[in-house]
Amino acid sequence: MKTTRFCPAKVNLFLEVTGKRPDGYHELATLFAKINFGDTLVLEAEPAEQTEISLQLTGPVGPMLRADESNLACRAAKAFLDYFHLRAKINMQLEKHTPTGAGLGGGSSDAAGVLLALCELFKKDKNLLLNTAAKLGADVPVFMYEETFLKGEGIGEKLTPVPAPGPLPWLVLVYPNTVVPTKGVFARLKLPSQEEILTNRSNLDKLITDIRCAYPLAGWKHLLFNRLEDCVVPFTNSVRNVLRDLRKTNTDAVLMSGSGSTVFALVETEKDAKDLVNKLQNEERIVFSTTFHRSLKDENNGNKDTSYGGGSPKSVRQCNV
Repeated sequence: MKTTRFCPAKVNLFLEVTGKRPDGYHELATLFAKINFGDTLVLEAEPAEQTEISLQLTGPVGPMLRADESNLACRAAKAFLDYFHLRAKINMQLEKHTPTGAGLGGGSSDAAGVLLALCELFKKDKNLLLNTAAKLGADVPVFMYEETFLKGEGIGEKLTPVPAPGPLPWLVLVYPNTVVPTKGVFARLKLPSQEEILTNRSNLDKLITDIRCAYPLAGWKHLLFNRLEDCVVPFTNSVRNVLRDLRKTNTDAVLMSGSGSTVFALVETEKDAKDLVNKLQNEERIVFSTTFHRSLKDENNGNKDTSYGGGSPKSVRQCNV
């Protein structure tokens, strides 16, 4: 049995930290968005008397990672077999493009891709594995859902799909070849006041409404927010330089994704995206454009086009949610 899956990366269009739990985990209010950039998984599996799990890593990022039992893909395969009390020979080939420590959820997406691939081959219900996915990593459940956009709460595991029926802007991503350890970022975090949290929860809800109602980028770009930027930018020259260079281009829909180090910009057209890539590209960073990753559910709810379609805020402010 064999299957191939695309494992998309993600960005966070919004990220507020709402508290810290006794176990040390931080609670979030966030909006995840999957993009058309990521890894490709080829997985073969057959029932066997003794379990064997192997992983081969290729692609530009593959040589930088370990292909042993510590890899999230291998851990996901073992978790699947343990949950369903199965034994199997599993061989995985993972073409890695998403860098680690970049705020793009690459390892989490790979783990979810393994779980979904095994569910497909062994005809199991993926919904049974949501708790297993959360144990592998807080972001792993995000990639168990088909939808492009998901509101995340708790430590990110309480997820609500957000329909996105209309056209969407293009993205330009800048990876400054810098790994930002997540633990270090949260160690520098100063929790916001309750007033700030309430305000930002309201802003997140507004952002979700605007996306659901297909409002143009000009109407909601001011709502983009990431609390963790203050914990990264002052301490990381490469990220600070990317933000500086973006501001020089008069691009204002700009945000760091997750805990960094990737920074992304939203622009209205493919031409805008290509022009911005040309302005930002240099030897110290990786710059590319892409679109949001549309699922079949998104397409069934509306426009299949992933590019921004124009219009003015006034012309579309008729949506009732």
